[in-house]
Amino acid sequence: MQDVIFSKIPEQYQCGVFTLPTTFYFSIDDTKKTVTLDSGGCTVEDGKTVEEADCVCKTSGELFCRIWNDGYRPGIMDFMSGTIKSNAPQLLQQFLVAFGK
Repeated sequence: MQDVIFSKIPEQYQCGVFTLPTTFYFSIDDTKKTVTLDSGGCTVEDGKTVEEADCVCKTSGELFCRIWNDGYRPGIMDFMSGTIKSNAPQLLQQFLVAFGK
């Protein structure tokens, strides 16, 4: 399911939310994607294509789909419990805004 989400996000991106190139690396179960956002658009690549992403997110496919499709907003306990692992939770919030979520 997350592969379908990643295939559609370039067309859902609201240009201008990220003015500087910002990279996200997602590890969602067996799906690994690098997403780059900037003022002009969004690119999605398979695997980890950058040495160090600005934001790394590791979680389950179930939770990722719940966040993307159902509007669930993770709280501090999701991060503290390890359900979501990220080096920059604030960028994840901005990522959702960039797609109207």
